[in-house]
Amino acid sequence: MAIRSTVDGSGIAEVVMDHPPVNALPVAGWQELADVLTGAGRDERVRVVVLRAEGRGFNAGVDIKELQAEGHAALVAVNHACAAAFAAVYECAVPVVAAVHGYCLGGGIGLVGNADVIVASDDATFGLPEVDRGALGAATHLARLVPQHRMRAMVYTAERATAAELHAYGSVHAVVPAGELRDAALEVAGGIAAKSPTVIRAAKLSLNGIDPQDVRRSYRYEQGFTFELSLTGVADEHRDAFVEGRPTDASR
Repeated sequence: MAIRSTVDGSGIAEVVMDHPPVNALPVAGWQELADVLTGAGRDERVRVVVLRAEGRGFNAGVDIKELQAEGHAALVAVNHACAAAFAAVYECAVPVVAAVHGYCLGGGIGLVGNADVIVASDDATFGLPEVDRGALGAATHLARLVPQHRMRAMVYTAERATAAELHAYGSVHAVVPAGELRDAALEVAGGIAAKSPTVIRAAKLSLNGIDPQDVRRSYRYEQGFTFELSLTGVADEHRDAFVEGRPTDASR
């Protein structure tokens, strides 16, 4: 199981990603995450969710090796599963507090960008290496974390941003030492859990209702370009280069 979850007596659900070596989730892992988050929101005991990870980093996106081994069918499946997981964070009936450590890349940005509150360790970095993999996606969610021109530069260059930078933008609620991350996230979650669950669930619905961006539609639009790049063979070349540890053919 790549995902595990618990609910404590105060109504805090902890959803933990744990898929060594780097938390790059396979198709089944992304779908499992979507199902667990959706289930947490439907559980009347749950007042808030803390989404975190074990290991070296929060999330490294999708399992590139799985995509290369199984071809376009896996690409379609993982895109559907990622979209489901991102939507499950956004549409979870209760607030989701993301606790981010180490790297948060690719699909990790999709999760964090859709979260309600973000707490990060001081070693956390955030980025979209998609262009280096012949893909696009989650700029929708990165744009919820950084200003427009910073987002564009990060997409084009695959450069990462630090937790301190995102904290300065206001998208990261707090930055703490790595050893204090879980406790800090639980403290924020505890403050939410102490409120009326009826009011908090209504607040989540209302905030989604006034959101200026349709994150589902926007992400789906991005995914279309990934499919185009795959059909033309460009994405395969980039993913092959990544798996084989060689430079990418930048002429394509």
